[in-house]
Amino acid sequence: MILLLYVDDLFLTTNEELNVECKRELSAEFEMKDMGPLHYFLGLEVWQGPDGIFLRQGKYTVEIMQRFGMMDCKSMPTPMVANLKLLSDTSSDRVDATIYRQMIGSLMYLTNTRPDICFFVNTLNQYMVEPRRVHWIAAKHVLRYLKGTVEYGLNYEADHEISLQGYTDAD
Repeated sequence: MILLLYVDDLFLTTNEELNVECKRELSAEFEMKDMGPLHYFLGLEVWQGPDGIFLRQGKYTVEIMQRFGMMDCKSMPTPMVANLKLLSDTSSDRVDATIYRQMIGSLMYLTNTRPDICFFVNTLNQYMVEPRRVHWIAAKHVLRYLKGTVEYGLNYEADHEISLQGYTDAD
């Protein structure tokens, strides 16, 4: 069983029998309302079905694009340019560090369901202290990649049923 508590929200994942028992015991102790299966939480979209679970952050991605004025940009086929050595160039002008940090922070949260951008976001994260125009352009390149891949996410296929294993002391 996995029980996740966030402020006043509780998420529970286990087999059906244990799920029913746990909800019964918790509701006897605490006032709670069963909201059913999880669909959306803190920018995370969840689709559950008999074949597995699909997680994505499409709505959050669109919000990032809007926030940084990239909704009308042309999409890119890759998350970053091939030559990362350009990022170490300190001759380009400095950019607003606050805006740059906001963009990278937004992208960091997006990596929860987008492992395809993890390396690039981590690389750009290394320039948060003194971001330059070249870093800003590279960060916008990641957003342009996201423009064409908004629907991407993680798919966890159901290979087998969840089972609870019981053990006893063999004395």
